[in-house]
Amino acid sequence: MSQEKETHEEHFSRDFTKNETRLKERLGLGESFDVGVRTLSILDRKTSIYFVNGLIDSLYVIELMKELMDLDVRHRKTHNIKEAFKNHLTHVQVEETHSMDNAITQMLSGLIFILVEGEEEAFVIDVRQYPGRGPEEPDTERVVRGARDGYTENIIINTALTRRRIRDERLRNEIMQVGVRSKTDICVSYIDGIADPVLVDIIKKELEAIEIDGLTMADKIVEEYIVKQGANPFPLVRYTERPDVAATHLLEGHILIIVDASPSVIIAPTTLFHHVQHAEEYRQSPAVGTFLRWTRFIGIFFSLFILPFWLLLVMQPSLLPAALEFIGPEETNNIPMVLQILFAEMGIELLRMAAIHTPSPLATALGLVAALLIGEIAIQVGYFTPEVILYVALGAIGMFATPSYELGVALRITRILLILLVAFFKVPGLVIGTTIFVLLLAGLKTFNKPYMWPFIPFDPPAIWQILIRSTVPSVRWRPSIVNPQDPIKQKPSGR
Repeated sequence: MSQEKETHEEHFSRDFTKNETRLKERLGLGESFDVGVRTLSILDRKTSIYFVNGLIDSLYVIELMKELMDLDVRHRKTHNIKEAFKNHLTHVQVEETHSMDNAITQMLSGLIFILVEGEEEAFVIDVRQYPGRGPEEPDTERVVRGARDGYTENIIINTALTRRRIRDERLRNEIMQVGVRSKTDICVSYIDGIADPVLVDIIKKELEAIEIDGLTMADKIVEEYIVKQGANPFPLVRYTERPDVAATHLLEGHILIIVDASPSVIIAPTTLFHHVQHAEEYRQSPAVGTFLRWTRFIGIFFSLFILPFWLLLVMQPSLLPAALEFIGPEETNNIPMVLQILFAEMGIELLRMAAIHTPSPLATALGLVAALLIGEIAIQVGYFTPEVILYVALGAIGMFATPSYELGVALRITRILLILLVAFFKVPGLVIGTTIFVLLLAGLKTFNKPYMWPFIPFDPPAIWQILIRSTVPSVRWRPSIVNPQDPIKQKPSGR
């Protein structure tokens, strides 16, 4: 396929008028207001600068034009016109290209290209200045202590934020363009000598094989192409908006996929337990970090099983020991308990979606409406029993405590399925449903890596790192799941 593209690639001609006509036809000059050209006469030769308004640093382009005009004044008798132009392009990144297709693609990415009469090569200069916000702390990964910068929608800023934390000459940021029409920039970041080269090649081949008009949903579309998730709701890659989290994973041997116009980066490969870790655990002392981690684990576990288990006890009170006979509603109403739980779950989900779409000034009003309608009036009218609201709320809190939004939604779907199984089959439903759930997780693989590692396959040292937040000086080895080329993270202190 690449050979076909090269065969049909259009090149610049020495005929300046022919180039002008062809570029006007291809770029729609005069039709698209944001695509422009500035033509000058330098050293008695026509010189055209092609650009896209809004994606370039106009002040820098003006400085380049001043330098070229100054060249016209001082060097009218220069014989090597091409070298004279090149030496007066005051920029650190100047390339030459014969390809008109390449020059146009670069220009539409925010660069400019300069075409000189009589030359069949164009000068491509990087003067990009993408519109966007500055680095801010991401809302979904806030910490009490720690860095407040986060990735933005600008791929150049994102790679710089990572490079700032890893000043290793072996850090590689390989960029490519994906999308037949969008030509979206995608950067594959890894540390040469640590990351598995086989996995790097697999990811790059998967990205190169993407044939689609455009990546309108940015990194999410990329994920669907490279991991083939299908109907599985559980996330097979991890997203992060924190450069410190991304840098930590790079040093462990993971690979980053950074997509332009997206403030989150993809970390691969990952397991289930990567999605329940949070930066806050490493910003506190090991004891506090372990406490936070276990609190989160327990919250996630209870949020998944508390509603199905409570429903089972309500449906079969004989399972309750004498000391726990108080569990269950004192009064029943006309709506079956299963429907109450499902309606309450749907209400919580609707509230979550409404909170996302509600402007901040109206969020307080939304909370008041939710508290009155669902918390009080619904109980007084008799639609819900108080215990249903209590356990649904506890389940929702546990899900919201999950660091990964994608994992939280997947667990919520699993919880609803378990509730339905309990409603239809009672004890066998809960047992069989839980067994199938564990078996499905054990059978999942991402980039041929087991999703339940380090439990399956069993890796005791890695399990210790999962359960206990160890001190950084005690962690000597990189996780084996990524097949690191250099497995030693740090040598012993020798004390």
